[in-house]
Amino acid sequence: QVQVVESGGASVQAGGSLRLSCTASRSIDYHLNCMGWFRQVPGKEREGVAAINIMSEYTRYSDSVKGRFTISRTRDNAKITADLQMNNLKPEDTAMYYCAAKTDTCSTSLAAQAYNAWGQGTQVTVSS
Repeated sequence: QVQVVESGGASVQAGGSLRLSCTASRSIDYHLNCMGWFRQVPGKEREGVAAINIMSEYTRYSDSVKGRFTISRTRDNAKITADLQMNNLKPEDTAMYYCAAKTDTCSTSLAAQAYNAWGQGTQVTVSS
């Protein structure tokens, strides 16, 4: 079993920065291979913004956040923390942000259906 918890969402002005944090904890029978950050606004599909391979630290970003967002991870036995540093935020970054973990083969996919453990989400609001 894998549990995922996000934190760090807030309201900021355009041009500002936020750091989201995600902790995934697992039981001994599961391996965490990938973690990703996604976002969703009402009426739209969930969009992948960043993903990281836990072992290699290879990362992938969507074009909309490349150069502004950075995903990183730390490991501590059964817990993985994946932080998303968001700089130069824009109003279009406003969304509910979700963290997800993947327990099978990692390809740093940005497709939501590839992930099998999700957090509850944390709201990011960017005002102009």
